[in-house]
Amino acid sequence: MLPALKIFLCYALLTPLAALLGFPWTLITGDITFLYRFSMWIAKKGLALAGIRVRVSGLENVPPKQPCIFMANHVSNLDPPVLLPVIPGRTAVFVKKELMKIPFLGAAMRMGGFVAVERNRGPEAAKESIDRGSRVLASGVHITSFPEGTRSRTGHLLPFKKGPFYLAQQTNAPIIPVSIFGTESMMRKGSLKIVPGEAFLHFHAPLLAEHYGSREELMLAVRERISSSLPEWMRN
Repeated sequence: MLPALKIFLCYALLTPLAALLGFPWTLITGDITFLYRFSMWIAKKGLALAGIRVRVSGLENVPPKQPCIFMANHVSNLDPPVLLPVIPGRTAVFVKKELMKIPFLGAAMRMGGFVAVERNRGPEAAKESIDRGSRVLASGVHITSFPEGTRSRTGHLLPFKKGPFYLAQQTNAPIIPVSIFGTESMMRKGSLKIVPGEAFLHFHAPLLAEHYGSREELMLAVRERISSSLPEWMRN
């Protein structure tokens, strides 16, 4: 449990400091850059203390200075701190509404334009989330989504939720599929234990919704891209 304790203490001690320094600065200047970069540094620091190394490939596929929708598979609670600091520029994220209630973290996510998802409110809530995501992209900020909607317990890709693909069709922002593996063995779903090791990320070439005849074809294309860089045992 030592790596888990290290990452917990890092986040528990440094997150209030980020809030103490970053919240007033953001409120005074209207610029969240300092708070965002501090938060990403904390995420990377926690991983390093826990003995987690991140190997990245394909960043050259990300269009420069263009807001994109990053879609990644989801196998561990380590995926967000592994992925988000690597994304060029700033990204907001589709997150469960419950996470917005976490002290300090929830306030920081609201400041950063993170989009709360309420799955039990039906189409009206889904439309609100898509509209908020559209405004985030229009402001020049990326959106990141884990389209499976939850962590895969087996490592195999789960069915995708439709929301991020509606957003892609509505905005025609480039979709960057991202393959993540290694984290599934370092922190398994349902466990607090963390095992040091290597996490691997691959950023694929962008896809545009307008090049596909239907949302289902677009979802399949993203799924195939993500799957293509996963280990054989993780592919469906």
